[in-house]
Amino acid sequence: MSKPPSSNMAGGYLGAALLMALVVCWGMQAAALGQDKGRGWRRGREEREEEEEVEAQARWRIKREEEEMHFLSGDAKRVVRTEAGEMRVVKGYQGRTVESPLHIGFITMEPRSLFIPHYLDANLIIFLRRGEAKIGMIYKDAFVERRLKMGDLYRIPAGSVFYIVNVGEGQRLHIICSISIGPNYQGQGMGTFQSFFVAGGGNPTSVLAGFDPQTLSNAFNVTVEELQEIMTSQDSGPIVYIESSRAPRSIWSSFLELKQEVKLQRMKELVPVDDDDEDEEAEPQQEQPQWWLRKMLRTLLLGQENKKSEGRRRKDGPHAYNLYERKPDFRNNYGWSIALDHHDYHQLKKSGLGVYYVNLSAGSMMAPHVNPTATEYGIVLKGSGTIQIVYPNGTSAMKSKVKEGSVFWVPKYFPFCQIASRSGPFEFFGFTTSSHRNRPQFLVGARSIIQSMSHSPEIATAFGLTKERFREIVDAQREAVILPTPAAAAPPTTR
Repeated sequence: MSKPPSSNMAGGYLGAALLMALVVCWGMQAAALGQDKGRGWRRGREEREEEEEVEAQARWRIKREEEEMHFLSGDAKRVVRTEAGEMRVVKGYQGRTVESPLHIGFITMEPRSLFIPHYLDANLIIFLRRGEAKIGMIYKDAFVERRLKMGDLYRIPAGSVFYIVNVGEGQRLHIICSISIGPNYQGQGMGTFQSFFVAGGGNPTSVLAGFDPQTLSNAFNVTVEELQEIMTSQDSGPIVYIESSRAPRSIWSSFLELKQEVKLQRMKELVPVDDDDEDEEAEPQQEQPQWWLRKMLRTLLLGQENKKSEGRRRKDGPHAYNLYERKPDFRNNYGWSIALDHHDYHQLKKSGLGVYYVNLSAGSMMAPHVNPTATEYGIVLKGSGTIQIVYPNGTSAMKSKVKEGSVFWVPKYFPFCQIASRSGPFEFFGFTTSSHRNRPQFLVGARSIIQSMSHSPEIATAFGLTKERFREIVDAQREAVILPTPAAAAPPTTR
């Protein structure tokens, strides 16, 4: 028979049990405390994640706003301003999607004013928005003059000395021009362009002023004192009045008003005109600076160099193309459009640009489309509207209102559309970065690429619809290219 446990042994069991209970209680408390800490940490992490999400959304909105501004060019920068006129330039966007920027220039000149002779290291395509002008230019080593009227397009090559005269009676001259710089441009800075004034004096400074006075006096065949008169008299800026009542007479403005034979006689007084062709050809080797200046001055001011060049002189030079006289390439009840390429105006090929003009009636829209070969730059000429541009991932890149004077651009491949406001017609004109036929791809409307593919069951499957339902939706729009938009034409709400 076993003996009952002693009191000492019982006490030991009881102590062990109590110790075990304490350990279990402590573990349960520690676990509960850990769970509370875990829940608190998770709550803190969730709050931080929410804050980070809010900040990320704010940064995204700011980025979108900045990106949207890229498609709407900023305010035009005034590069020339005088009493007789001004020139403003909207700098083109330069980035990963654009090889070389296209700047847009706006020239305004008062009646009987002159934009003095100069040349640029960039090509110009000028469009006469309002008024009449006379342009004198050096073209293939000859002096040519062309009188332009409203709607005319005219090209001025880089490096060609030219001047512009407002010949309209009592009317301001308004010119819009493209300033294009090629991808291999090696100018003063990336994406910039520079004016080189041949005429001038104190303001602006002529490039001739950089030559040694003795060299210039020999080139003009006058004394240094007489040279000082021509090099310092002009101080009215790049755009000057021709009439003496507004500004002092200068040799440049005086020459413009002379007949050709009188120009010849005056030029003989300044620079001897050689009749011996062989001497003219030999002279560059002996006195290169004097020969270059003499040739330039003869051509610029006289309109001819010598008897040999007179026989091959181009009296007209490159012709102009009137955009207003062109019949629309497309027209319906909601608007019309014109597109020019080098087949229409050969001078466009030399600048690598195209030209377009669109007129939308109130409330209509240019259907969503894509330019597969060129970036498009637009200038609003009249009215107001909305430009919508879409990123390749299907998100909105820009939806902005534009008005007269606004400048926008659309990279090639980016879908976009233009919508006229209800208040009146919406006219915009612009340039494309290719002189070839653009062939825009319309995404919506009759004869669009989606409508053309709607007969295939695969395209319906791609939209997750049956072929019949897809055709029913796609064929609902009977108009093409320029479409009516009842929603856009709805009258504004009143309060």
